[in-house]
Amino acid sequence: MTIGAKARKMRLSFTLTAEAVAFLCETRKRRGARSDSEALDLLLREAMLEAKRHELDAACKEFYDKAADEELAEQREWAEMAGPKICNVAPDL
Repeated sequence: MTIGAKARKMRLSFTLTAEAVAFLCETRKRRGARSDSEALDLLLREAMLEAKRHELDAACKEFYDKAADEELAEQREWAEMAGPKICNVAPDL
């Protein structure tokens, strides 16, 4: 987390079920978070990233569902030509 992100934090108060509190405590211990607030922030970040992934997946699906067959064929050709070249550029690990 950056210094700017810390400065933008807000104090809020929530009422949670016992199960939610237990999950939060487990998450704090498992992740090595310094506080329940940090653990909750980690969980919310994961949920936001997952929501964004779903949005991107839906947008890609919509694009390919609407794409013309000719356009898809052209993209396949480019992928076949570029595929081996991309793999040859990757550094040895």
